[in-house]
Amino acid sequence: MSNLTAAQRVKIARMPGRPGTMDFVHNLFTDVFVCQGDRLCREDPSIYGAIARFHGKPVTVIGHRKGRNFEENMKCNFGMPSPEGYRKAQRLMRQAEKFGRPIITFVDTPGAYPGLEAEERGQGEAIASSLALMSSLTVPVVTVVIGEGGSGGALALAVGNRIVMLENAIYSVLSPEGFASILWKDASRADEAAGVMKLTADDLYRLGVVDQVIPEPEGGAHVDPRPVYAAVDKAITRHLSQLSREKDLAAHRYQKFRAMGAVREEKET
Repeated sequence: MSNLTAAQRVKIARMPGRPGTMDFVHNLFTDVFVCQGDRLCREDPSIYGAIARFHGKPVTVIGHRKGRNFEENMKCNFGMPSPEGYRKAQRLMRQAEKFGRPIITFVDTPGAYPGLEAEERGQGEAIASSLALMSSLTVPVVTVVIGEGGSGGALALAVGNRIVMLENAIYSVLSPEGFASILWKDASRADEAAGVMKLTADDLYRLGVVDQVIPEPEGGAHVDPRPVYAAVDKAITRHLSQLSREKDLAAHRYQKFRAMGAVREEKET
């Protein structure tokens, strides 16, 4: 891995030109059939959902979407989903469960939208229901963290049997700015906060939170995304093959998350 600081990786993870969910969909999948709406309220463009083929086999693809320009950013709420987005994701997960399709999710969000209207429509419940549903799925779930992975808004699509993370992606309980504001009452210390939050791919791999780190070209995936697409393709293929031999995928997922954060205490002699 390159010798970048955590703060530098945060900046790369947030770069507008970085490959997003739609780029991975266009380069990894075929016969894509886009699914919209939560069947309760409305369509939320910040969550992308589709049925597609991955090397000829049907899969369900779900991911956060930020947009490529200001107009798309506004339409996708800068990648901050509302409850409708998570309920759409749940609808597609249940459909995948019914038809036995593996689920592949792409995580890239600063967090769920915290606005009053989202709370009024049940933001907390929608995220909690997504976590509960993903925990119980009996089909394979592979998650790829491609940019920002912020708080419950990211975790709602990331309860996977395998979690893959790009080298310059980040994944944390909140943003470095939020961390600095809470701990030190000073958001300007965000770079310092990033250094202590253990939010980089390398940190999370060593802590057992992610299962694989995908290298990026020097400067970030946007410099030359082709080898990144190829590496993610290879990783998903390998993990799906391995998971196909698991007898109880829900139990496998449960044990994986229960083991996170476990601390072994050394006995004094």
